[in-house]
Amino acid sequence: MIRLAIVTVSDKASSGERDDGGGPAIREALTADGVEFREVDYRVVPDEEQLIGEALFHLSERSDVDLILTTGGTGLAPRDVTPQITLHSIEYEVPGIAEAMRAAALRVTPAGMLSRGVAGVRKRTLIINLPGSPKAVRENLAAITAALPHAIDTLRGGVGEHTRPAE
Repeated sequence: MIRLAIVTVSDKASSGERDDGGGPAIREALTADGVEFREVDYRVVPDEEQLIGEALFHLSERSDVDLILTTGGTGLAPRDVTPQITLHSIEYEVPGIAEAMRAAALRVTPAGMLSRGVAGVRKRTLIINLPGSPKAVRENLAAITAALPHAIDTLRGGVGEHTRPAE
């Protein structure tokens, strides 16, 4: 069971001007892909560096959070700062996750190459940036969900340092 925190990064959703579409899309996609998860936290924050950073810090300090999925703030707009803040927050990157998501998105639209989302680890928490569009959230998660249980098990110490799962 993956213990999940969702952080939606959106000025409009945080101010109540618009409903959050990304957070519900994360829940729907994980359920559809058969990922066993328990949502332990859900937050909506504006596109503000300090507030995004504080959310990532505090959530990754918790012992009951394995995975933080952010949605929003990964494009080219000046206020899209989620990737920069994530890079400042993590201890190391897991570039294959972001590469897989961009590759999957590129098969759907040329604009898929414009996503700047990153993935990495802070403490024993995996942090992954997803786009804000519900459609893009579903497409990106479809590309990576098969690897998430193994990633979380590894971070929990369940997989040996040099072992590989049986084929």
